[in-house]
Amino acid sequence: MTQYQTGFLNHFATEAVPGALPVGQNSPQRPSYGLYAEQFSTTAFTMPRVQNRRSWLYRMRPMAAHAPFEPIDLAPRLASAPFTDAPVSPDRLRWDPLPMPDGSLDWVEGLVTYGGNGDVGTGAGIAVHVYAANRSMDRRVFQSSDGELLIAPQIGTLHIKTEMGRMDVPPGHIALIPRGLRFSVELDGPSRGYVCENYGAHFQLPDLGPIGSNGLANPRDFETPVAWYEDVEAEVEFIQKFQGRLWRTMLDHSPFDVVAWHGNTAPCRYDLARFNTIGTISFDHPDPSIFTVLTSPSEIAGTANCDFVIFPPRWMVAEDTFRPPWFHRNIMSEFMGLIHGVYDAKEGGGFTPGGASLHNQMNAHGPDAVSTRAAMEAELAPLKIDGTLAFMFESRWVIRPTAHAMAIPEKQDDYDNCWDGFVKAQLPL
Repeated sequence: MTQYQTGFLNHFATEAVPGALPVGQNSPQRPSYGLYAEQFSTTAFTMPRVQNRRSWLYRMRPMAAHAPFEPIDLAPRLASAPFTDAPVSPDRLRWDPLPMPDGSLDWVEGLVTYGGNGDVGTGAGIAVHVYAANRSMDRRVFQSSDGELLIAPQIGTLHIKTEMGRMDVPPGHIALIPRGLRFSVELDGPSRGYVCENYGAHFQLPDLGPIGSNGLANPRDFETPVAWYEDVEAEVEFIQKFQGRLWRTMLDHSPFDVVAWHGNTAPCRYDLARFNTIGTISFDHPDPSIFTVLTSPSEIAGTANCDFVIFPPRWMVAEDTFRPPWFHRNIMSEFMGLIHGVYDAKEGGGFTPGGASLHNQMNAHGPDAVSTRAAMEAELAPLKIDGTLAFMFESRWVIRPTAHAMAIPEKQDDYDNCWDGFVKAQLPL
């Protein structure tokens, strides 16, 4: 059974072999068992202590020992910002789910980029990918040096091996993989899900403000793996995503040979069912910001590089209120996905589990005609919205779709039709 340590941004200390973790210092002259000390930093060394993220790894071989990289190409499926290969229209966009592969694809090969913003070279913005895969990564490891990865499975459990331990991530959970950490993904069968590649500031828990000291995601519900290692001497392909391109080299051993580690930058998983949803108990639908699980802040306070927002099961009790999300135009841009069930603002169909939609800044959107009519005519009583889980990657910048995403057959050319059929308001004469 996979073991975990609990807490978000804790300073963990864990060893798979007793005595492997140094006590009282980070880099002894002779680490136990002949191990090698390696610092893994995901912030600059001089960041304020409260923001500094680093861990020390004690491994069987230095990871610096490998041959030069050579480029490989997965274009046009996989891409990075800046996204300039297609003009950006103001149209609302929606996609059907990606089909499962006809052939054999592992998790890296199954990634398809839908869009993003910012610039991978300047450390700002995000990329949004969807994956559809059916094969485990056999003797292949991956590392994104471009950004931290938030992974949300929709079909199939991901068994993720990292340098710092193992995680099982089923649908309804998310995984957070630090920038630069090596990992591989094993599958039980056909799998699909969503990935936010965050080029900007680390994801963190949002401040609670007037909510108080409790609510939303609780730090203790995040789970980080304990130290685990494998001693395998065999050829392993190492793929690195660096400055928007993929590069490969070969290792003569498994990189998962970290016997002990300590620090506060590490992979973790989170069960979205543990999110403590906050909502109105009087009137009016609240802003979706109260559903924020994690946020990547920008230099403008309150305006995120990326917010990860969910719409989980919850009670609706607001009186004399239009209960679905209201019609709106927003400075933020919204990429939505659906893990399971029906999203309460799109009961008219077309937004199905595994699908996606994109509403860019200042373009009007909201519930479809079917959902609007039902909400305006409903006899209001306490209602449990159940059996659903939708999410949103929301960003301060326009999310530019890739030319590939605009051309795939899953793109719905009739999405705008969901807003047909509204009845004109009748004013008194």
